[in-house]
Amino acid sequence: MNAISHATVSPQRQARALVTPSILRSALVSSFVKLLPQHQWRNPVMFVVYLGSILTTALWVLALRGNAEAQPGFILAITLWLWFTVLFANFAEAIAEGRSKAQADSLRSAKRDVFAKKLADPARREAHESVPSTRLAKGDFFLVEANEFVPADGEVVEGVATVDESAITGESAPVIRGSGGDFSSVTGGTRVLSDWLVVRVTVNPGEAFLDRMIAMVEGARRQKTPNEIALSILLVGFTLVFLFATATLLPYSIFAVEAMKSGSAVSVTVLVALLVCLIPTTIGGLLSAVGLAGIGRTLRANVIAVSGRAVEAAGDVDVLLLDKTGTITLGNRQATDLHPAAGVGPKELADVAQLASLADETPEGRSIVVLAKQKYGIREREVATLGAAFIAFTAQTRMSGADLGTREIRKGAADAIRAWVELKGGVFPRELQLIVDSVARRGATPLVVAEGGRALGVVELKDIVKMGIKERFAQLRRMGIKTIMITGDNKLTAAAIAAEAGVDDFLAEATPEAKLALIREHQAHGRLVAMTGDGTNDAPALAQADVAVAMNTGTQAAKEAGNMVDLDSNPTKLIEIVEIGKQLLMTRGSLTTFSIANDVAKYFAIIPAAFATTYPQLDALNVMRLASPNSAILSAVIFNALVIIALVPLALKGVRYRPQGAAKVLRDNLWIYGVGGLVVPFIGIKLIDMILVVLGLA
Repeated sequence: MNAISHATVSPQRQARALVTPSILRSALVSSFVKLLPQHQWRNPVMFVVYLGSILTTALWVLALRGNAEAQPGFILAITLWLWFTVLFANFAEAIAEGRSKAQADSLRSAKRDVFAKKLADPARREAHESVPSTRLAKGDFFLVEANEFVPADGEVVEGVATVDESAITGESAPVIRGSGGDFSSVTGGTRVLSDWLVVRVTVNPGEAFLDRMIAMVEGARRQKTPNEIALSILLVGFTLVFLFATATLLPYSIFAVEAMKSGSAVSVTVLVALLVCLIPTTIGGLLSAVGLAGIGRTLRANVIAVSGRAVEAAGDVDVLLLDKTGTITLGNRQATDLHPAAGVGPKELADVAQLASLADETPEGRSIVVLAKQKYGIREREVATLGAAFIAFTAQTRMSGADLGTREIRKGAADAIRAWVELKGGVFPRELQLIVDSVARRGATPLVVAEGGRALGVVELKDIVKMGIKERFAQLRRMGIKTIMITGDNKLTAAAIAAEAGVDDFLAEATPEAKLALIREHQAHGRLVAMTGDGTNDAPALAQADVAVAMNTGTQAAKEAGNMVDLDSNPTKLIEIVEIGKQLLMTRGSLTTFSIANDVAKYFAIIPAAFATTYPQLDALNVMRLASPNSAILSAVIFNALVIIALVPLALKGVRYRPQGAAKVLRDNLWIYGVGGLVVPFIGIKLIDMILVVLGLA
């Protein structure tokens, strides 16, 4: 495969402007290319306008030959604006496609060929063969060393190294990749900064992450979402109703003229104009652009969506499953307080706890050293001069520490330290056990410190809940979304953190089977579930969830199971994705409301104009006092075309999202876009009529 070259800013973060001159030029050309019938029939509403344009063009040609049903100039004006309506709808779709293609092109332009150090035997790193990356197949092994590009996607089977992923994620901070964990996945095109890795290729050529990114952002290839299909059916229904209604007006008009012996029958040109103005051309012309823009918004959030289905499903999510560590909490437990036993001073406890942690490179161990320095001023210790034998933590002993001559210092789980103290002939104080229980009830982790046969006290380690996360969960609750925290902690600890974070529920001691069962339970009650994950053990639940966001730092199994990939590997991004999905639904709903509402003004413009000669009483409906029947019809057709272009920025940018209840969203939508859709056409059609009069065209 090809790999992308290093860049300080990811390609998909480029071209963030709403439109660029190159996109506009390309969209203009595409607008005419899309006039081919095989493209037009995909949008039933605009296909009717397309057929109407062809019909009025034929009527204009007949008028030039002397077979005029209306004035040739009038037919030509209607015809031109109908074609403009089709072109403007094509233009809106082409702009949305252009933005997606520009993002894909920026990825392609960053690709370059690299060579791989292919290994016949992964255990023999020195025996490698240099081959083009395109010759690597799934299951092959390769070696990548410092300052070399990773030639293909794969899983690390040996080694640990720092990797620069900025070419894909846009983040300059390197990440650690190593074998045997949830951070063993590497992506083709990233660059190893230090050490070396032996990698097993996990994809075939053409199926790499970069290739999938390009395919995903090619919005023109996306499938329609269920909501979009439902809306298309609704729009087709409206179109058929107005088509049948308009078709009956010609024989009715002929009959009325013959019966009343006055006036003239309505022309086919006027009926075509009436039909085009009454069917929902505004939303029909913008529907594709709205869907394409939704995928673009997720990409600008540095999230790759497999299809528009995942983006739209996010807008309907009502259950959100979030991992505790790294999502709700900062991810590393921090030493926050010391609780000495009876007869032990706080500084003595801090001194011994720091000695036990000097060689502990875990975040917890380092935080104990820092706490002793900052709170008790214990510093200036040189590990090399202590002459200590440090005891590493193991899963069997569940404690660590140091031996300094005759001093034996240990820290670890309460039951492990209790057993060690009793083995040394000491007694574990009952009041210390009460402190341990109290710390656990608060959702923190108690770490007991002892020296010899004497238990000295408890270090309280706490998962720090992220700032502002409680307020975000409150926003989700107002949106009608239930939040569930998933954690491997025991129920007591989980309950305390859940209460502090403000989630609605929690799943403690979570296993892959428990996560899967929880998702299925909610789905069985008709709810849509979103989840985020990064490990192989998350893959079954991600595959089951309606919206599944896999972390880019996660395993290949997790990324393949999810229908979105977060390039920033930020678990809280799931909340933003839900907001993007809801914004997509709101935008489509707002434009649909406006499109249907603005038909009312067209009734008052075209109906009186079409039948004024037969029924003069209908002139009472000419509330806008339009200059003439021809001017009224032409003004409505022009407005119908221009409003599509006027709404293109809204379709691409989206309606501003606010976290609020469905009832308030509906009420605001009706006031802004419903009432706006009623009022704006009256003003717009009247202004166009006045301009036509000034120009002498009415």
